Amino acid sequence: MRVLVSDNISNKGIDILKNAGLEVDIKVGLKPEELKAIIKGYHALVIRSATKVTADIINNAENLKVIGRAGSGLDNVDRVAASKRGIVVMNTPGGNTITTAEHTIAMLFAVARKIPQANASMAAGRWEKNKFMGVELYNKTLGVLGLGRIGTEVARRCQGMGMHVIAYDPFMSDEKAEELGVEKVEITELYKKADFITIHTPLTTDTKYMINKKTISMMKDGVYIINCARGGIINEQDLLDALNSGKVSGAALDVLEKEPPENNPLVGHDKVVCTPHLGASTKEAQENVAIAVAEQIRDFLLYGTIRNAVNFPSIPADQVSTLRPYITLAEQMGSFAAQMFEGAVKEVQLEYKGEASALTTSPLTAAALKGLLSPILYESANFINAPFIAKERGIEVKETRSSDAGDYYSMIVMTLRSAKRSLKVAGTLFSKKDPRIVKVNDFTVEIMPEGNMLFLYNNDKPGVIGNIGTLLGRNGINIGRMHFGRETPGGLAISVVNVDSPVDEKIIEELKQLPNILDVKVLFF
Repeated sequence: MRVLVSDNISNKGIDILKNAGLEVDIKVGLKPEELKAIIKGYHALVIRSATKVTADIINNAENLKVIGRAGSGLDNVDRVAASKRGIVVMNTPGGNTITTAEHTIAMLFAVARKIPQANASMAAGRWEKNKFMGVELYNKTLGVLGLGRIGTEVARRCQGMGMHVIAYDPFMSDEKAEELGVEKVEITELYKKADFITIHTPLTTDTKYMINKKTISMMKDGVYIINCARGGIINEQDLLDALNSGKVSGAALDVLEKEPPENNPLVGHDKVVCTPHLGASTKEAQENVAIAVAEQIRDFLLYGTIRNAVNFPSIPADQVSTLRPYITLAEQMGSFAAQMFEGAVKEVQLEYKGEASALTTSPLTAAALKGLLSPILYESANFINAPFIAKERGIEVKETRSSDAGDYYSMIVMTLRSAKRSLKVAGTLFSKKDPRIVKVNDFTVEIMPEGNMLFLYNNDKPGVIGNIGTLLGRNGINIGRMHFGRETPGGLAISVVNVDSPVDEKIIEELKQLPNILDVKVLFF
């Protein structure tokens, strides 16, 4: 078995692979065409963030069985292409947790006390004591966007510094928040109350530019913003304008939308502290993730053991062909439900009906939970840890089985419940392999969950569909397919539109203004 290591990782990881009898080649800094030319000779690829594993490279990887990321982020891997080729994609969630949390705390202190600016002034031979007046963290309110592993560790440390911590996380139960001693609030309340806001969410369609002109306007005058998560969550031009106007007193950024930056006015701004994506850059963290990914690659190649896979659960080899399409269906149903549901999920019920009731359902439940959690946690949720994360967040998971699937030979029904609302999604397989969502609450539909999708609630009136198509066409958005459902003729209806390219906020607002359109959601698979 041959392993290619294309990014720098700790020698401790390399030694684990070599001591297992694997042939290891270390080739760092390969250009895409160079990687494409040699990848067919390898069974495993070990990367960090520098290597871009595109569909073009994956399609040339004739013998590749596994891609291992020494770290959590997988923005640089085309997971859809890998899954289609049956290539397992693994990461090492948790290895960077403490390191990134500590870097966030360092950035918090640095921006509050203007430490980098004061140091630069001293290095230039100046003594400008009065210029660098800071603010205390004690008794201030910290708003945490996302209470995953890193957000939780930041919250705990800031509580120890005497800060009042509030948090927004749609998947955090009230009980879990109370256990952490964190006040759980809605996102608009967080914006209004927080003196400091720290971001710990993945970059998704929902979080893209979530910090923008509109949301900044809700914040306190003089707020400080810290981002050690992902570039692109903050609209950088809007942040720049808010810094220049004084609305935002300071920002600490470890990540930027384009890295390395090119003439970014935030870099070097006198109210901004910037570091070059150092959140995971400690000796301890790099050793941890290198050891973890090497052990995972070794165990997969030699023993078939799958750990921390983001695109495949651990299941018996003789059940792979039967369960694979159901796993895909369950994961897509979970992702659909997460993007549709509003509020904190307290209970997930999974009903396996017809043929599905006779299957080994634990991998299917894990897949559904991974799909549910991934839009919020993204890199952290995988097939192995999703059930544990759900339990950790106070989400009760129930399973039932029934031999009766109604008009279908097999069906999975997923119901989400909170204290105030519920959502029911039913799915099945067409031709025993193609996932379809066939029911959303009381609406009978036929939804193919893939790519970019618009989900619209509307009144069942003439002209609605034509207006949607005309508006999208006018904006250069091509429609791939459309699906419809209604409760009663002339009553409440839904329209589901698969489109070939992303739809921006401006178009969404225009859709909402069309006659008889009640609400619009953007979904992505």
